Amino acid sequence: MQVPLLDLKAQYRTIKHEIDPVVQEVIESQYFILGPKVAEFEEAVANYCQANYALGVSSGTDALLIALMAIDIQPGDEVITTTYSFFATAGSIARLHAKPVFVDIDPQTFNIDPAKIEDKITEKTRAIIPVHLYGQMADMDPIMEIARKHNLYVIEDAAQAIGSEYVDGRRAGSIGHIGCFSFFPSKNLGGFGDGGLVTTNDQKLYEKLKYLRNHGAHPKYYHKMIGGNFRLDALQAAVLNVKLKHLDEWTAGRQKNADFYDQGIEQRALQKYVTPPVRKEGYRHIFNQYILRAQKRDELVQYLKEHQIGCEIYYPVTFNNQECFKYLGYGKGDFPLAEKAADETLAIPIYPELTDDQKNYVLDTILNFYK
Repeated sequence: MQVPLLDLKAQYRTIKHEIDPVVQEVIESQYFILGPKVAEFEEAVANYCQANYALGVSSGTDALLIALMAIDIQPGDEVITTTYSFFATAGSIARLHAKPVFVDIDPQTFNIDPAKIEDKITEKTRAIIPVHLYGQMADMDPIMEIARKHNLYVIEDAAQAIGSEYVDGRRAGSIGHIGCFSFFPSKNLGGFGDGGLVTTNDQKLYEKLKYLRNHGAHPKYYHKMIGGNFRLDALQAAVLNVKLKHLDEWTAGRQKNADFYDQGIEQRALQKYVTPPVRKEGYRHIFNQYILRAQKRDELVQYLKEHQIGCEIYYPVTFNNQECFKYLGYGKGDFPLAEKAADETLAIPIYPELTDDQKNYVLDTILNFYK
C-alpha cells in the first residue's frame, strides 16, 4: 500500500467539475491579475475569517512582508517571534533589515510561549509575530495584552491556520492588527500555485496595504510610498473561491482522521513510543499537519518511507541554529523546548481523502517499527 503525505489529485477529482469551468472563464476573460475574481475572494475570506477587510497577495511570504511594511518596520527595529516555524516568519523580518528576536515554545502546542515574550522587549521592539503552527492558534489574549501594554503591533502568521479558532470562537487573522495567510498548494486551502492574503480590522492599515500591494501607487503612476508587486492572480482567486466552499467539510475530514489516529495510537498502546498532538480545550484545530513526537524519530521516518508512507519533518532546524542567522548571536541550546521539538517531531498523512485502510496501515507500520 502507498500512502502519500498529501494527495492533491484525490482532492481535485472531487471538485474538477467546479474548478475547470472557472479556470476556463478566467482564460476567456483574459483578466489575469486582481480584478473581480480577486475582489469576490477577498470578501468571502474576510467573512470566513471574521475580519473587516481582506487583501489578496502573491504568497504567504509576501503577506508577512507587506504586513511589516504596512506598520513601517525600519532597519534596526526588533520584531519578536518564535524560533520554531517555517523560514518565512523570520526571513521576512530580516529582509527589511530589522532584527528577529526569538522566543521558545509551549512544548504541548509548539506555539510561541506568551510568558517568555515580555523579557525580550526593548526600546527597539516594534511588533510581535505569533505563529499559529500546524493549525492550532497561539494563546492570543496574553500576547495582545503585552502588545497593548508596550504599544506594539501584532501580526498573526496564520499561514497554516485558516479557519482555526481561539478558545472564545474568534478566528485566526481577526485578533491581531494584521493576519497573514498562505495558499501554497499543500495548505488546507491551497491554490494552483503561490498565493496569499492579509486580513485586518483597521481601515487605515487596509488602505495602506492596498497601495503597498501595487508598488505604493495611488493613483496609478503616482507613488507616495514604496511598495512592491504583491498582487494576487485572478486564476488563483477563481480556484480558491471554489475551494473555500468546501473548506469546512475538508477540515471536518482532517479532524475525523486525527480522532482516528488518536484512538488507534491508544488501541495499539503506541503512546509508549509516540505522543499525538495536544488539542487545547475549546480551540478549533484544523490540522494542517498531524504532528507526532516520536522516539527514534529519524529511524522511524526512514522506516515509513521504506514502506511507502509519506512523512515529513517540520522543522529540523530552529531559527537560532540556522546559518543565515548566526549574526544574531544565538547558540545551540538557547531554546531547548523548540530544539527538542525539532529533534523529535514528524508529520504523518492527515488529508481528508485518506481511507481507513490507509490510516490503519500507517499506524500498524509505526507499531511494527517499534516492535
